Amino acid sequence: MQFQDYSALRFDRRGRVLTITMNRPETLNAVDATLHRELSRVFVDAALDADSDVIVLTGAGRAFCAGGDVAWMQDAIDHPASFETTVSEAKAIIFTLLDCEKPIIARINGPAVGLGATLGLFCDVIFADEATYIADPHVSIGMVAGDGGAVIWPQLIGFARAKEYLLTGDRITARRAAEIGLINHAVPGDALSAAVDAFADRLASGSTKAIRWTKVTANIALKQLAHGMMDTGLAYEALTNISEDHRKRVDAFLKRAATGSKAR
Repeated sequence: MQFQDYSALRFDRRGRVLTITMNRPETLNAVDATLHRELSRVFVDAALDADSDVIVLTGAGRAFCAGGDVAWMQDAIDHPASFETTVSEAKAIIFTLLDCEKPIIARINGPAVGLGATLGLFCDVIFADEATYIADPHVSIGMVAGDGGAVIWPQLIGFARAKEYLLTGDRITARRAAEIGLINHAVPGDALSAAVDAFADRLASGSTKAIRWTKVTANIALKQLAHGMMDTGLAYEALTNISEDHRKRVDAFLKRAATGSKAR
């Protein structure tokens, strides 16, 4: 299968390994309407791709994914009806990622924030540059972490730790994330690609059906949980999208960004 109808994602092949790269490096791969729409269907296309058995998800440039693009957030505030599309796509991103039978490896090459953290943490095996960090600061911008963060963080590190990070939006270093089981491996940045490639090759040379169907079996409970929580989480997120608190925080962020641009 060819991936010709994408503009915000890049695709590369190395043997039976398909790498999907979020390709908005000038924005630290912040998710705008285009990238969000493409993420909602890419895992279906990747699952159907006859030329790959393993998928690597990563980001171009200095970041894995900086989360939601704030200008896109402002557009959702100005046009709240558009958030219905966002909700539908958000569910598709998580459900299709979980439904994809091929193992998906996250290569977290830089900050993974908000939806970026959710994308990385829902992957099957997660490698990160030990110098980077992971955070879900939805609350810092006045929104509910409804697009998957509230689902996956407690499953990886328990409710007490997960709620501390989700309720504050605090960053967690990759090294600490590996220590407590949020991710699998934190490795030096200059060794990250080699570590991911070696693991991807190990899976690609393994028993394809056994690996796929073991993933399917292991994901059953997680899929049930996601189906049970996503509608509620996204409904609350939609409510915060039209809240005064969210509007003020987005406005303040954009003003700070504009001031910074003028200063430079």
